[in-house]
Amino acid sequence: MSFVYKKEIPSAEHLKELLPVPESCAGMRVRKLKEIKDVLSGADDRMLLIIGPCSADNEDAVCEYISRLAALQEKVSDKILFVPRIYTNKPRTTGEGYKGMMHQPDPGEAPDAFQGIKAIRRMHIRAMRESGMIAADEMLYPGNHPYLDDILGYVAVGARSVEDQQHRLVSSGVDLPVGMKNGTGGDTGVMFNAIYAAQHGHDFIYRTHEVATKGNPYAHAVLRGGIDELGRNVPNYHYEDLLRIAEEYDSKGFKNPAIIIDTNHNNSAKKHLQQPRIASEVMHSMTYEPLLKKMIKGFMIESYLEDGCQPIGENMTYGKSITDPCIGWADTEKMVYKIASMV
Repeated sequence: MSFVYKKEIPSAEHLKELLPVPESCAGMRVRKLKEIKDVLSGADDRMLLIIGPCSADNEDAVCEYISRLAALQEKVSDKILFVPRIYTNKPRTTGEGYKGMMHQPDPGEAPDAFQGIKAIRRMHIRAMRESGMIAADEMLYPGNHPYLDDILGYVAVGARSVEDQQHRLVSSGVDLPVGMKNGTGGDTGVMFNAIYAAQHGHDFIYRTHEVATKGNPYAHAVLRGGIDELGRNVPNYHYEDLLRIAEEYDSKGFKNPAIIIDTNHNNSAKKHLQQPRIASEVMHSMTYEPLLKKMIKGFMIESYLEDGCQPIGENMTYGKSITDPCIGWADTEKMVYKIASMV
């Protein structure tokens, strides 16, 4: 075998004993989780913004960003509900590059998952305590979900993971809204199959047990565009795409049909400054089409303290992404107020 067993990672149960959720935060989470579910079900007509840095690489910068977001939330609370992005695991197409704080709690140092698993729980708890909000994270490793299952408010299954059986089955047992992205090639059939699987119960092996699930009625669609066989970006946020997808979605009889639009990735061709324009176009489409108004529930937005992105190295800019480029705080405020004005 070529595996080198470096350290045994603490169990989720042990980590929760070391880093428990404060009682006040636990109660807040119950209330906020209901709000998120109400938006997705249509009981609350606000727009959901899953917003924040591409990757959470620095605890202080992430928590400062989320504190600013909490102040902004108060100003648009009648129109918008924020779910901060605290993405601690990053999928890598080739396996190269920064894989997130869970792997590298310090991006400038060697990987250390033993410290990383503690660092991400500590950061999530701090963000909850300081902001009064609950965050989203990506389910890159389904077996790691129990480390954060008492903290999170939303889980995303990425374009590379959405066709994976384990992601779909674990999503069926998660008591959180789960956003299923379309595949990297733009295939929405893969996404719809994932939603179907997640909304139904299953019996399968998870971690060290045989488990049974009842299905997750809040599994829903996230449109992020795709890339064709020639490497060209194929967005799916235009009116014609949205109407076609919404009509197909509506015909399937899923519970709580909901669409979230990812304004970056292949929808923007990773041109992050296009995100405000994309959101405005989608909001305009919703104005004139009742089915889109009914089914589109919000946006995923990549935003941080500073605009753009930077390589890992010396003298890095505080609050600037080290993975995909993000819009900076000034543009974030403008984008949020624009969306609120169109709700």
